[in-house]
Amino acid sequence: MEEVVGRHLAAHHLTLAVAESCTGGLVGHRLTQVSGSSTYLDRVAVCYSNRAKVDLLGIPEALIRRHGAVSAEVAEAMARGIRSRSQAGVGLSVTGIAGPTGGTAQKPVGLVFVGLDAPGRRTTREFRFHGDRHSIKLRASQAALEMLRQWLVTTGSRGR
Repeated sequence: MEEVVGRHLAAHHLTLAVAESCTGGLVGHRLTQVSGSSTYLDRVAVCYSNRAKVDLLGIPEALIRRHGAVSAEVAEAMARGIRSRSQAGVGLSVTGIAGPTGGTAQKPVGLVFVGLDAPGRRTTREFRFHGDRHSIKLRASQAALEMLRQWLVTTGSRGR
């Protein structure tokens, strides 16, 4: 998957910036496993705490208080924040609850939001994964890369 995403980013002359929370840098790790990824990967920020989201991405504290760090609103703000601070062509974000603790009835373990901020497209998707912490992180990173791949395939070449 990371090779496909990299080829599409390079072909469209787009750069990517990633903001990760629950995946702890796994999306960035996967992308940098590909030789030549420095041509399209600008930066990866692991914003695990709420303070990091505020300080590094410029997310308003009020937004986090209102919706929680694990929310579509914060995922969207993370993608927008990393893109605007880096001036990359595309911003991608992941926030969620990898477990095994930290879940609630309203926001259970395995709840993940992926945000994408790209030319002509600003969106978030909600996922519900099951399994242990490791498998949730893997599936969340895969979902983020797949969401980016879908955008690149369908509109990436037109959206610059």
